[in-house]
Amino acid sequence: MKKANLILSSVSLISAVLPVSVTAEEKSRPNILYIMADDHDAKAISAYGSGLSSTPNIDRIAQEGMLFRNCFVTNSISGPSRAAILTGKFSHKNGYYDNQGDAKFDGSQQTFPKLLQAAGYQTAIIGKWHLGSTPTGFDYYSVHNGQGTYYGPDFIEPEGMKTYAGAYATDLTLEHSIQWLEKTDKSKPFMLMMHFKAPHRNWVPAPEKMNMYENHTFPVPSNFFDDYESRRAAKEQKMSIKNDMTLNWDLKMLDIESSINNDADKTLEDELKRMTPAQRAVFDKVFLPLKKDFLKQKLTGKELVLWKYQRYMRDYMKCISSVDDNVGKMIDYLKKNGLWENTIVVYTSDQGFYLGEHGWFDKRWMYEESFRTPFILSYPKMIKKGTETKAFVQNIDFASTLIDLCGLKIPSDMQGESLKPILNGTKGKVRDALYYHYYEYPKPHAVKRHYGVRTERYKLIHFYDDIDEWELYDLKKDPTEMKNQINNPALSKVKQDLMKQMKKLQIKYDDTHPTEGYPF
Repeated sequence: MKKANLILSSVSLISAVLPVSVTAEEKSRPNILYIMADDHDAKAISAYGSGLSSTPNIDRIAQEGMLFRNCFVTNSISGPSRAAILTGKFSHKNGYYDNQGDAKFDGSQQTFPKLLQAAGYQTAIIGKWHLGSTPTGFDYYSVHNGQGTYYGPDFIEPEGMKTYAGAYATDLTLEHSIQWLEKTDKSKPFMLMMHFKAPHRNWVPAPEKMNMYENHTFPVPSNFFDDYESRRAAKEQKMSIKNDMTLNWDLKMLDIESSINNDADKTLEDELKRMTPAQRAVFDKVFLPLKKDFLKQKLTGKELVLWKYQRYMRDYMKCISSVDDNVGKMIDYLKKNGLWENTIVVYTSDQGFYLGEHGWFDKRWMYEESFRTPFILSYPKMIKKGTETKAFVQNIDFASTLIDLCGLKIPSDMQGESLKPILNGTKGKVRDALYYHYYEYPKPHAVKRHYGVRTERYKLIHFYDDIDEWELYDLKKDPTEMKNQINNPALSKVKQDLMKQMKKLQIKYDDTHPTEGYPF
């Protein structure tokens, strides 16, 4: 983890010896705007076609660039996903497995922002960091303290911690990003990571969005009342809307139950006390009548669970609407200032999210909803407008891709592939199968440790540690992954082939002993 970064040193040396040539090259290099939301499922982006929500500004990136239909993560949880993106490596290589305890990202290791910085890029990260350490590789940072809050957030900056009383986190991230861009040296390229906290739990909307979607009924997924037959790991989780989504902290029904959420160790009051009187008045105007109506209905059973689902979806989508608004403001800024044509703009999430599928919220699983993540990229100088691809890509590819697009050499120890051939149309794919490994168990949601392989049609998963269960899915016949086919004799050849492909990927990524090595 702390080996000398020879590539970084070489780039720095070249920069020192040949400043004139590097400066000339810098002027022609593209800028990078990397936008990432937290827990933004692809189905909640209208460009992906689900019809669940409207995100006209995020859609603008897709309309002017390329939308990836099959982008996946390596470890579906916030910190590990961010570490994989920064390093281009799986968790067992970058050392950041989960968000538990005092987990800290090793900032001394090679990251793509460091490589860009050494090559003359001005770098910054603003918004969500969530890696337990001080950001490195950035000329400037202004990031949430830990998970952060929606209202009056505390941001960690080079000068120390600062509380932005009266601010809404999504808006503040955009404001700080534009302020930083205004101060950059216009003769040099920039790389800005603009990370929104939203729409992470507990989904507290901005004042102007509080009443949005209140008259809208979201469709209930077909497998919402999943009974988890033949899937022990799925049955033993603690992330169901029915049992684990709280009325108070999650759904803002004040004082109906204990305000303490044991998983997150937070209370709704932590958020509410950060609001200004005017903001709190808007909140009360919407949520106090909702509470009164809820108590009057005396819901139980399925009716209660369905009520919780609608409340969850409405607040989740409200938070996304604020993200979309601010993405639009940033696009407008780039275009107004003549930056759009030479800027690579990425929109993605740290992973997917459950919007009621299997009766769940949250992420973690290798099942499709959390394994898959949105990925949209615009670069007018290279990418044809309004294009799509079904190529299999993964978040470890982001670092290699951005480095390649900037004309730099990709380090040999990065495990991702450059997507440049897909973006410029010279190749249709970079891989045939995907590997995944998740570690965080038992808290907070009791999702078992597991690893697996996915091909175009099939998926094989092994759950391990206090369990030893295998699952096999035919995604063509069973896209919602409801029927485990591991014991189906008709698929024995498929299972053997998947085992071989998985072992091949484990060798490639140096995870040949997947149940060992993690600090249990």
